[in-house]
Amino acid sequence: MAQDGVLPEGFFATTNLPTYVKIDGKWVRPRDPRMDCAVVREVDGGLVVREARTLMAGTMVAMGESEDGSMGLFVSTAGFFGGGHSGNEFQFMSTAVSRERPVDYEELASVLCEERQAGGFVVWVVGPALVHSRARDNLVWFIEQGFVGALLAGNALGVHDLEAAIHGTTLGMTADGKPTNQGHGLHMRTINTIRAAGSIQAAVDAGTVTSGIMHALVKNGVPYVLAGSIRDDGPLPGVITTSSDAQDAMRACTKKATAAVFLATALHAIAVGNMLPAFVEVGDDVRPLPTICVDNSEFVVNKLRDRGTHQAFGVVTNAQDFMEVLRMHVERWEPAH
Repeated sequence: MAQDGVLPEGFFATTNLPTYVKIDGKWVRPRDPRMDCAVVREVDGGLVVREARTLMAGTMVAMGESEDGSMGLFVSTAGFFGGGHSGNEFQFMSTAVSRERPVDYEELASVLCEERQAGGFVVWVVGPALVHSRARDNLVWFIEQGFVGALLAGNALGVHDLEAAIHGTTLGMTADGKPTNQGHGLHMRTINTIRAAGSIQAAVDAGTVTSGIMHALVKNGVPYVLAGSIRDDGPLPGVITTSSDAQDAMRACTKKATAAVFLATALHAIAVGNMLPAFVEVGDDVRPLPTICVDNSEFVVNKLRDRGTHQAFGVVTNAQDFMEVLRMHVERWEPAH
């Protein structure tokens, strides 16, 4: 690289699939895989995938546009696309995205339970609609039962959840959907209360917040990232308002992911999907990374897949129904003998 943050012409653009680079006669899989980045060689000779914006002049970058191994770069697609590429193909991918297709909740429950049993790291990406749809208590249950490795969301999820904890409303609406007098200002009063406390953690420790998603995350030591946007009110203390910093914080979580659940959020689902590899490293081998995307619109699920997260299994339903049914199946799940 001749300039900081500027890749040389002809650099290799990464995908989210297993990738191998031939170094000193050996095929090596770079660390920290994700799409839309570059493969660089570190001082110790190791290979790692990095965003161009983080690179300095003089960094050694993998060059080549062929992915068939002819230029020392090979991308493995077998088992990661639908269509019978291999016998051990991830079967979720064979299901079309449609609200008319049945959802195998037993299979989804098995994914979560087996990940917890194996000490996996399930990343949940959640939108504020989950709070409005009364699925909040179920997410709290999943957090408390150890099914959430990290939660990634925006300022709105935190604000609405904390408003529910402090005032019993979300955007001024009661649990049964009725507006309250002067309710339009309650989310701002909530932000003000948390800012006065100094942080979400401090508000929980002081007993100001005694229930809800943020309370469960703090009490159970589950890491979370709240990313800001231009439309945010406040925002809450702890919200990361610089997009590149928010991406870095989320990337620290996605690098650990062994499975992912995207729930009722279009923008965050696509953003995090772009950071996730399509696979999990298991020693010297790989397996597909189960990715479940839930939304009441087929558009969101299809858009996620179109933007590169082709392994995503789509569930077209509302957040409340999904969480209620999934919890029921998880509670009665038994390991196969």
